[in-house]
Amino acid sequence: MAGEMSAATGRFSLERLGLPGLALAAALLLLALCLLDRRTRRPGEPPLIKGWLPYLGVVLKLRKDPLSFMKTLQKQHGDTFTVLLGGKYITFILDPFQYQLVIKNHKQLSFRLFSNKLLEKAFSISQLQKNHDMNDELHLCYQFLQGKSLDILLESMMQNLKQVFESQLLKTTSWDTAQLYPFCSSIIFEITFTTIYGKVLVCDNKFISELRDDFLKFDDKFAYLVSNIPIELLGNVKSIRKKIIKCLSSENLAKMQGRSEVFQSRQDVLEKYYIHEDLEIGAHHLGFLWASVANTIPTMFWAMYYLLRHPEAMAAVRDEIDRLLQSTGQKKGSGFPIHLTREQLDSLICLESTIFEALRLSSYSTTIRFVEEDLTLSAETGDYCVRKGDLVAIFPPILHGDPEIFEAPEEFRYDRFIEDGKKKTTFFKRGKKLKCYLMPFGTGTSKCPGRFFALMEIKQLLVILLTYFDLEIIDDKPIGLNYNRLLFGIQYPDSDVLFRYKVKS
Repeated sequence: MAGEMSAATGRFSLERLGLPGLALAAALLLLALCLLDRRTRRPGEPPLIKGWLPYLGVVLKLRKDPLSFMKTLQKQHGDTFTVLLGGKYITFILDPFQYQLVIKNHKQLSFRLFSNKLLEKAFSISQLQKNHDMNDELHLCYQFLQGKSLDILLESMMQNLKQVFESQLLKTTSWDTAQLYPFCSSIIFEITFTTIYGKVLVCDNKFISELRDDFLKFDDKFAYLVSNIPIELLGNVKSIRKKIIKCLSSENLAKMQGRSEVFQSRQDVLEKYYIHEDLEIGAHHLGFLWASVANTIPTMFWAMYYLLRHPEAMAAVRDEIDRLLQSTGQKKGSGFPIHLTREQLDSLICLESTIFEALRLSSYSTTIRFVEEDLTLSAETGDYCVRKGDLVAIFPPILHGDPEIFEAPEEFRYDRFIEDGKKKTTFFKRGKKLKCYLMPFGTGTSKCPGRFFALMEIKQLLVILLTYFDLEIIDDKPIGLNYNRLLFGIQYPDSDVLFRYKVKS
């Protein structure tokens, strides 16, 4: 089978084929896929949209403008329909009052089976599919991302932020110019890595910068990695992944100082099931690192971008931060005296609303489940049959862009999640209160366990930037979404902007 072909054999075959041979092979493959895929809609199943491209289905239309395309399908076929995407049949459920159909049927609709296959494709982690005990024990480690353990993480994060800003940014007494996305990715990656994995005392900056650059190259190909495209056809991503995994091996991570509880607990579990030298331990750490920063980086970008583009939002958030600092007796002097607790950060409702609004506009996180057996989903609007081997998905961008729920949903409104000076958590559709109204972190058993850590990290970083620095946007141009990671998390910007910053006088 082509999927089982070794890398060396795959390269040899491609070299021997040449361009005409590749074109012929591609044509034959498409023909074979056309002949093999004869799926038709059965009685009781949702409407079936296959598109005109064999195997790919409607993927090109979806990636061009996902929200408009899904809204078009919704108007034509209703809130539930099945589409062919990259060889997979996915039944989308768009009515927010029917989300429970996916969440409650956790035995027949498996998140673990879906996620384990994704982990194997993306990170080369194979043992989780065979070892349920290890899976369960690793899941228990997420407790160290909550409660008192989260407070310890935040204290460590603040110390790391202090080191970064005092050694680098606080030297900037005149205006310095930077592109926004590299600025955000550099800080988020370093702070997250050192907070979770610790620090290497020798050549720390070089280690972090090389690891970050390799990670960003790897992440750029993530959507292709989780597809059925052979990794040998994705350029040098296989060698980059191997390099990162070696970098995150037990031997190298043992040299770190200041490791977090969540890292140490995961390492203890992994060494229980693998020998110390097994590189798959590094693959697990790559997966955890990806989960820790891949969505936090673009979230930080969008929060800063919208603050820079909207002076009224910037002024409101700065005023809120100033009032908090005054109430806690903290002054914005020289050095780095600010220290905020989790409760104090949580009280910054204007800042939180700004972040949530940025997430609403940029999140394409999709809740996906694997259908383990033929199943009938009983909804108020009727019953729908889904097939074993298919996927069932909740697509929140439809919810986030619904004008009945969010007035003028295409606009950024920093105070959208504030009502009468308090956090707004009540939203309605068809006169009924919504249980789910904002879903950047997923829902049910797959809800991101690191969401509290990620939000606190972004809040801490924004508090420091807005307190100590003057910030101005230079390229005042609209930025759109890049849909390369469609269905997987917060979308990257389709271009970048220049901004400038300097320490406040």
